[in-house]
Amino acid sequence: MTADSHPPFDTALREDTSPFQAHLGYTLRDWRADYACFEMPVAEFTTNRHGIPHGGVYGVLLDTAMGYAGCYTGDPANRRFAMTLSMNVLFISRPKGKLLIGEGWRTGGGQRTYFAESVIHDETGEKIATGTGVFRYRSAG
Repeated sequence: MTADSHPPFDTALREDTSPFQAHLGYTLRDWRADYACFEMPVAEFTTNRHGIPHGGVYGVLLDTAMGYAGCYTGDPANRRFAMTLSMNVLFISRPKGKLLIGEGWRTGGGQRTYFAESVIHDETGEKIATGTGVFRYRSAG
């Protein structure tokens, strides 16, 4: 199934940007049941000594996409939250473009925990990193 075969992202579901998210500059592009997509421009302040984004930047984008993928409710008044219990990251390549696109999918789980996988590519289609994770649902408080 392609992104084009899904209804457009309901922007009423967009949550307030956290200070950390605003600082790094990543934004929610799509969110639906078991799926989330974030975009982040490559900025100079995120790069390492080699001039490419630091691996921690990829970790943040992978973790965020997987976290959101498992927390979709479709109702802005009924928010769901999760925390990461375990995450694995595989660094594959360096970006060729200037926009990182992180996609996450909830792949299974139950009432208290869920499993997810994620991938980062850039606007040229270059696959940069993948991740898997285990998450625990938590209360809003």
